Amino acid sequence: MTCLALDDEPLALQLLETYSSRLPQLSPQGFFKNPDEAKSRLEIGDIDLVFLDIQMPDINGLHFLKQLEISPMVIFTTAFAEFAVEGFNLDAVDYLLKPFDFYRFEKAVNKAFDYRQFLNTRDLENSNMPDLPQPKSIFVRVGYSMTQIRFEDIRYIEGFDDYIKIHTDGKPVLTLLSLKNILEILPPEQFIRVHRSFIVALDKIESIRAQKITILGREIPVGHTFRTPLKEWFTRDRLD
Repeated sequence: MTCLALDDEPLALQLLETYSSRLPQLSPQGFFKNPDEAKSRLEIGDIDLVFLDIQMPDINGLHFLKQLEISPMVIFTTAFAEFAVEGFNLDAVDYLLKPFDFYRFEKAVNKAFDYRQFLNTRDLENSNMPDLPQPKSIFVRVGYSMTQIRFEDIRYIEGFDDYIKIHTDGKPVLTLLSLKNILEILPPEQFIRVHRSFIVALDKIESIRAQKITILGREIPVGHTFRTPLKEWFTRDRLD
């Protein structure tokens, strides 16, 4: 993701530059103290994410955002918690309260990355151009690198709070993502959620018995609220 930062504090910009350099999913395009310079760079139209301070001498960050003709994703960075509500009303991805550490910064960037990936997938699905290829894989963060996982290799996905474990024929992949977010990215004709903690690949189901699914020899529970969609798929698949 291309990104830039606007902050009147040199130390804050230096910290953002240091943190950004540690994340491979970010491609920094500038760290600005001057709002006019930041606005000119944004008007080019290729910036995905903005780190934006709120209390600045020349302009309030909230007002700066409202003046933009384009709508990049925004993560507010400020020492004033009272602006949080208005910030989220402007559809901010996250709100970093200074001083924040690298872990909190990374978590905010991951939210922006996941949201951008969801939007890209949704736009592709809604496209009227039938010749566009459908995505066949997903990139997820593993440590400080991005790993590509093909949809056809996924057997099932297990959720653990803010993390998920993607099970394939090989070694499971642990990444910072929620089941809800990854379900929005996965092709719905290939995957279904069967439990608050599990998503399964439909073509990898070995058996269904007593409200349990078996995949790779593991029994996966089927939650009560997910039984009807699974039953509808099973019935439709058998009729087809």
